[in-house]
Amino acid sequence: MSLQSKPAGPVAATGVTVYAGFWIRFLAFVIDIVVVSLVGGLLAAGSFGVGVVISFFIPWLYEAFMLSSEWQATVGKRAMSIVVTGTNGGRISFARATGRHFAKILSACIIFIGFIMAAFTARKQALHDMIAETLVVRR
Repeated sequence: MSLQSKPAGPVAATGVTVYAGFWIRFLAFVIDIVVVSLVGGLLAAGSFGVGVVISFFIPWLYEAFMLSSEWQATVGKRAMSIVVTGTNGGRISFARATGRHFAKILSACIIFIGFIMAAFTARKQALHDMIAETLVVRR
């Protein structure tokens, strides 16, 4: 039995963490919008409008539960083979995922510059990643 420690986070074959850039994250976001829209639309239609109120909470709950799960990713992120980790490479909590979700409001309010930052920062972090102390890496 080996006592070697496992690396803190997802790493490439070279042992170096590969951060997910802007475009792959954007594609994952588009997939997630489709998933959330379908679920929200079906819920609203199936409940004769009552689901409209509930559908306000669906994006938050979807993202927070999925990112804090063993997947560490939403359906879109999983499809693009990327995961969200803490800065230590570990799984994030529901509370941190919730903070990250709501920090996206700030990223969007400043003309989406908070999202665009992921294309230019060293660890490919958007503003909401910096606020929540998370990384998006390739698996």
